[in-house]
Amino acid sequence: MQDQKLLRRTKIRARIRKSIKGTPECPRLSVFRSNKAIYAQIIDDLKGHTIVAASSMESGVDAKSTKVEQAIAVGKIVAQKAAAVGVSTVVFDRGGYLYHGRVKALADGAREAGLKF
Repeated sequence: MQDQKLLRRTKIRARIRKSIKGTPECPRLSVFRSNKAIYAQIIDDLKGHTIVAASSMESGVDAKSTKVEQAIAVGKIVAQKAAAVGVSTVVFDRGGYLYHGRVKALADGAREAGLKF
């Protein structure tokens, strides 16, 4: 069962990545969601390096809050870090996950903090 879910997500992720590319002007906001935490990276695919990263394991995120609230906080943190580096516009890469729940909450939190998709 778990292998089928992982294979399905991998196929969806590959399909999404065919059309989404991060450039220096408009990098890619990539999301990874585990059972315990959520991670976000802003990536420049042309250079192949991460510009900014944030996760729910950081000190700015309350560990006792719900996972959706943690995702909103991570979105705000990654948007603040991106603004500090000079990134204002990104393309969103949901990483094969449904745009629902924690993934949507992270995107909404980033938008609230001023990041444009």
